[in-house]
Amino acid sequence: MNSTITFEPIAIIHSGYKEKFGIPRQPGLAGSMTATIELLPPCNSPDAVRGLEQCSHIWLLFIFSACVDKGWSPLVRPPRLGGNEKLGVLASRSPFRPNPVGLSPVKLETIRIEEGKVFLDVSGADLLDQTPIIDIKPYLPYSDVIMDASFDLASQIETLDLPVTFSADAQIALQQHTARLNQPLQQQIEEVLLCDPRPAYHKNKPEQREYGIRLYDLNIRWIISESSVQVNDISIDQ
Repeated sequence: MNSTITFEPIAIIHSGYKEKFGIPRQPGLAGSMTATIELLPPCNSPDAVRGLEQCSHIWLLFIFSACVDKGWSPLVRPPRLGGNEKLGVLASRSPFRPNPVGLSPVKLETIRIEEGKVFLDVSGADLLDQTPIIDIKPYLPYSDVIMDASFDLASQIETLDLPVTFSADAQIALQQHTARLNQPLQQQIEEVLLCDPRPAYHKNKPEQREYGIRLYDLNIRWIISESSVQVNDISIDQ
């Protein structure tokens, strides 16, 4: 057996997530976020996706490209455990892995063939823009859903149960950029922020620290208090 296996990307994803901070930690938590997968040569043939239109969902195998040069450790500190407790890397979904490979199920919206190129429009992806994809597989409900599966450390979805409010200036900008981007921007912002992107060690501190995330070409500034998530500003990222 060869000690080294080389993979070539078969596709690249175009998504609204322009940096790691703010991306939901699991797929499907921001279901209104759409993305486009562009197949690359030699896989950009309509023959390669023949029959895929019958799938409602697909698996994406991808490379954590932003983490490739960061290395890995046998122990990691998962945000779900507060960022202090250590867990074995193979018992986590940390991107800092021996081989930086990720796996996400996404909803397949459409397949497009344009000017000889193949595009897959998907929703619910949790991938950074320009992430290389090394394989695509159909999601099989009869085998991929295991009804009695369990993992005590992650038994339920963790999202904030808070209202998301927008300042007057943010509301004006929201309307403008919703029309410009032709996206359900308010819903997308709400879904992303309710996943609570803050570092684990910030979550129990009383001060209302302002954070920023990049979504599309926007810089979104927000704070979280005990009573709400407040979006203070939405502006073009400089």
